[in-house]
Amino acid sequence: MDQTKKLVETIVKGIQEKKGSSIVVVDMSKLDGAICKYFVICQGNSPTQVDAITDSVEEFARINNGEKPVRVAGRENAQWIAMDYTDVMVHIFLPDVREYYNLENLWQDANVTHIPDLD
Repeated sequence: MDQTKKLVETIVKGIQEKKGSSIVVVDMSKLDGAICKYFVICQGNSPTQVDAITDSVEEFARINNGEKPVRVAGRENAQWIAMDYTDVMVHIFLPDVREYYNLENLWQDANVTHIPDLD
């Protein structure tokens, strides 16, 4: 398994650690002109949870993969936080903001994997 796929798995675990839900992995690695190889999209129920998920993803990626995000945007209001790991973009939304932007359906040719929520 390559480093990028391992990072995606670690990011998913970081999201699950803070009870992030509706996790989707969009594989864009075979699409020409894609801005990255993977999008990982999830949601939290409040700005506090969105922020906690962000912290968890950062910690899991740093400890398990030695990776730090190049940039993190959206922390000010924690309605949509985007984390740039170069080959992997992580999007953590509040539910209504996620529904509005509908990122997981922008790339029709991409392989989309829905990760079951943990109980």
